[in-house]
Amino acid sequence: MAKENKVSKNMAHAQKYDLIPFEDYLAGERDVEIRSEYVDGLVYAMAGASETHNTIAGSFFAQIEINLKDGCRVWQSDMKVVIRNKGQKFSYYPDTMAACGENTDDLYVRTNPILIVEVLSDSTERTDLKEKFDNYISIPTLLEYVVVSQDVPLVRLWRRRTSWEREMYRADDTFRLESVELDVPVQHIYRRVRKEVGLDVSR
Repeated sequence: MAKENKVSKNMAHAQKYDLIPFEDYLAGERDVEIRSEYVDGLVYAMAGASETHNTIAGSFFAQIEINLKDGCRVWQSDMKVVIRNKGQKFSYYPDTMAACGENTDDLYVRTNPILIVEVLSDSTERTDLKEKFDNYISIPTLLEYVVVSQDVPLVRLWRRRTSWEREMYRADDTFRLESVELDVPVQHIYRRVRKEVGLDVSR
């Protein structure tokens, strides 16, 4: 019970479903209307995202997609990443995920991302910055993890190269995604939600 309560606090934005084996979860996720994430034996339905959240995620995804080199792919929201960390199993749907090279035999899953991006909200902050952070950085292929605020123009970036030391970028900054060889102006990510994040305060 203690484990269940702890996970529930970390994923307060989601509705808890019944416990099922990991293999059954993976098979079941191929034909569902509501996507779920898997956290060490517990399955949670994913809550819907706001218009601002989806707009920011879409702008970031589009910039990566048009600049991505051949042999790599990028997905938004509907591709699972499967993680095995310290004997536990996890499956998440990152807001954006990029990977290069061949996939596993399961076309619904990726295990070798080089870049993961999550758009932060109040309900996902603890999960994205703690639980998911700890699990994502355990992926051997992952080079960078990015967390984007949806309330203010703020990007947090962690790199394997710097032993996951946090970098922070604000409205007037440009940051480099080494994993996909891309320079990203922070304002470009927020260009369609400038009013919502306070960049157009006079309007």
